[in-house]
Amino acid sequence: MQISSFLKLVLAVMTVSQLSSCAVVAVGGVTATATVMADRRSPSVQAIDKGIEWEASGALSKKFGDNAHINVTSFNQKVLLTGEVKDAGLKREADIYVKAMKNARTVYNELIIGPNSSYTARANDSYLESKIKTQMIFTEKLPSNSMAIVAEGSSVYLMGILTQGEAELAKKITSNTNGVKDVYVYFDIISDAEKTRLEKAGKADQSQSDNAPK
Repeated sequence: MQISSFLKLVLAVMTVSQLSSCAVVAVGGVTATATVMADRRSPSVQAIDKGIEWEASGALSKKFGDNAHINVTSFNQKVLLTGEVKDAGLKREADIYVKAMKNARTVYNELIIGPNSSYTARANDSYLESKIKTQMIFTEKLPSNSMAIVAEGSSVYLMGILTQGEAELAKKITSNTNGVKDVYVYFDIISDAEKTRLEKAGKADQSQSDNAPK
């Protein structure tokens, strides 16, 4: 039983890694990716989110250098800043920069004032994120690919497009995960009717992609 559980964890972590790094690829004139089809964001919003992350990460890294270690996560154009900065002035500068970005809808500045985290601490954060993501994957009726999970120390931040019931379940799973102290949620809450509409739209898009002429 222990071996089976371990194998499931390894498989899920590999799946998470593949999904998080997956890009939109055109094959024979058909654009297809598992992440796009499973995500409740439209493909255009997913692209905007990725652009926000790339632009903000690059600009802040160049601007602050070794005086900060900033992670930028964007989901549905809500932007989360986590990591460490040397002083309050840098935290404020980072906040101002991201809020000025035209596609950033809301900015949550959770930067901590203090020394940059160690590589060991960052590895632990990545492991914690993978562990939570694994539990989400194996939880029935929870859209794990429509969420972003960010761990920073013992704190975990959740973003996504969920119904109230899904949001409560996601928070409960995260809170009950070993190693998690605090959980912060920044969900966009949708109705069950909107959930059904998005799922039907996703299936229609998938069908059109599968049946498109080559």
